[in-house]
Amino acid sequence: METIRIEEIPVEEIDEFWKVHFRYLVEDGLIEDEEDKEYFAGSEYRDVIKAHMLRDADKHHMVWFARRGTRIGAAQYCTYQSEDGKCFLMDFWVFPEFRGKGTGHRCFEALERYTQSDGAAYYEINCEKEIAHRFWLSLGFRDSGMDEYDMPLMRKMG
Repeated sequence: METIRIEEIPVEEIDEFWKVHFRYLVEDGLIEDEEDKEYFAGSEYRDVIKAHMLRDADKHHMVWFARRGTRIGAAQYCTYQSEDGKCFLMDFWVFPEFRGKGTGHRCFEALERYTQSDGAAYYEINCEKEIAHRFWLSLGFRDSGMDEYDMPLMRKMG
């Protein structure tokens, strides 16, 4: 089985991530109205993420998934080591041309190993789309109520 490599994105190189991220949000139908597009493309959202990447505790991470030297997906997450070890996944996606044949499963398994070595005890993600819901269920996630914004949450214990 091919190895999925995790490549940390340093804060100095996040502009490339933002371009790919915005395209993902639009093409996968996660944001549709102009107000959301302005927010996710704007400095208010991006400056908060950047500040969280630079803080001392509970740093925000952006990573690429790579296989055979080619980037095949990306994720954003934060592991709350100062609390109970929750690893909150803000984004997780495999680029469309690499989807299928278990690629998403292998990417999550690589991310899980990577984050557990950094203190992740369990995982949470917001999930609204049915296809994504089925994907996360297949990885052992379970429905876990709603967050403070009334968005569905899923959780996987480590």
